[in-house]
Amino acid sequence: MNWSKGLIGALIMGAGFGNTSFIGIPVIQAIYGESGIKTVMLVDQPGGFVALSTVGIAVANFYSGGQSSVLEIFKKIIRFPPFIAFSIAVLLNIFSVSVPVELDEVFSKLGATTVPLALVSVGSQLRWQKLDSDSKPLFWGLLFKLILFPAFVFVLYFIILKQRGEMIEISFLESAMAPMITAIIIAIDHQLSPKVSNLMIGIGIPLSFVTLAIWYFVLKYTFGV
Repeated sequence: MNWSKGLIGALIMGAGFGNTSFIGIPVIQAIYGESGIKTVMLVDQPGGFVALSTVGIAVANFYSGGQSSVLEIFKKIIRFPPFIAFSIAVLLNIFSVSVPVELDEVFSKLGATTVPLALVSVGSQLRWQKLDSDSKPLFWGLLFKLILFPAFVFVLYFIILKQRGEMIEISFLESAMAPMITAIIIAIDHQLSPKVSNLMIGIGIPLSFVTLAIWYFVLKYTFGV
């Protein structure tokens, strides 16, 4: 389609990573309750954020025309805060290090603020801009993220592999989430078509509530979820 390298990079970042926490946590919590949060965390941390911390940063660097060496990219990855937090959590688990009850309670109280803070964060990141020549790539990016990719997951798991259960349902709904805000921030930081990047979340997040509802009703009336 004769798109620029920066635009392609912006679409990969926007359509390639889902908002599995900021939007995913409140949506899944509303539908499945606290039990669904465990699956959300698996999708978000070892799934989305590890991919963003590694492949995402490398993609952003490549499409921004950066000449960073492998070592420099590696340094960016290991300095990425979510990756650091995830690595610490994995090490604590591997070495069976127990967190003191008092500290665990503090983390639990802090964790309870995730949903309201996430929704405020989403709202503060929205940027509405006039559409012009960017409408076509924006259309294809959001079509892939909100419709085509979830449809592929739906057909693969529910129809071809005949999978069922809460974990599969949550994973499917997570695949239909809006573009990830952190991925868009990284794209903008690397000057990957900032306008399209902003529009991906500015339009994608509100639109995703409609498409998510549609996908949920497809699950509900097809499989009796």
